[in-house]
Amino acid sequence: MAKVLLGMSGGLDSSVAAALLRQEGHDVIGMTIKTYKYEDVGGNTANDTSCCSLDGINDARRVAAMLGIKHYVTDMTEEFGREIIDYFTDTYLHGQTPNPCVKCNREIKWAAMLRKADALGCEYIATGHYARLREEQGRIVISRAADSAKDQTYALWAVRQEHLKRTLFPLQGYTKPVVREMAKQLGLPVAHKHESYEICFVTDNDYRRFLRDRLAEESSITSNVSPHSGDFVLNGEVVGRHDGVPFYTIGQRKGLGLSIPSHPAPLYVTGLDIINNLVELGDDEDLFANELIANSVNLIKYDSLPQEGMRIIAKIRYKDEGAPAFIQPIDRDRVRVTFDEPRRAITPGQSVVFYENDDLVGGGIIE
Repeated sequence: MAKVLLGMSGGLDSSVAAALLRQEGHDVIGMTIKTYKYEDVGGNTANDTSCCSLDGINDARRVAAMLGIKHYVTDMTEEFGREIIDYFTDTYLHGQTPNPCVKCNREIKWAAMLRKADALGCEYIATGHYARLREEQGRIVISRAADSAKDQTYALWAVRQEHLKRTLFPLQGYTKPVVREMAKQLGLPVAHKHESYEICFVTDNDYRRFLRDRLAEESSITSNVSPHSGDFVLNGEVVGRHDGVPFYTIGQRKGLGLSIPSHPAPLYVTGLDIINNLVELGDDEDLFANELIANSVNLIKYDSLPQEGMRIIAKIRYKDEGAPAFIQPIDRDRVRVTFDEPRRAITPGQSVVFYENDDLVGGGIIE
């Protein structure tokens, strides 16, 4: 049996993962990461139920004590602020939509956790993710979870191959209802705990409020770009004023504050021009495109893509079901993805993730 460092959020999944590892005879150490200081993120922290909240830390400690495993709280606020919060802010400031969970998985939940694992003499790290792992031809392959409704492979595409070789997913063969029932049978204090879906450091789920608060603290912003009011543009004509490009996303319909009698059809954000400070508007049909370029590509299943390209299923957002496409490498870390049918609201900054059947081929950032 191995010595395993388990990331414990204080939620249902990581708590059951701890119990399963113990049942398998592993020497388990629980670690909860403190990712932000409450005074720095603003919002309604009193009702914060995210994975990194104070309640989460306390619940993780209670579960660890019940299971008889060691538990540490590790302060990674400085690293998280630099790697995740600054990235989140800067990406919006450059007119794109970030994927903080993808970056957090790569840089914090894996890279930083493995450094702690080395310091504690742990051979493996483990998390409560719903995804499956196997070794094939010397590589660790991630496959979709047994529970399709809980599959988290979309957010795992950026994890490095060398880190996956030291990873355990104790829940990989289980569905969420089974995991909850196991928690009840074990008498875990988090058996009835609800899930949190918001970005952990945006405690009120209002990213625009968060951005405004961050921009008020100029010393914490690494970008030299800052938002200003500018023009809404429809078919080349100015039709109103926006609050600042970073406060809008591709496909957005609500919250535009526009009423154009000559254009009664609903308007959507179709483009963000950070250089000219314009928010471009159009009809729903204007949101469709059949091609994208992705950069920062990381491959999971294969060491490289065939130069002639390959057929895949591509997802352009977390809840996307995926669609048939052809992927062609451009250079070392950039690819072109061409869909069989046009896709709606392809959003720069978001992840495009590639699948071959249930296997995760890899992913990249939409350029």
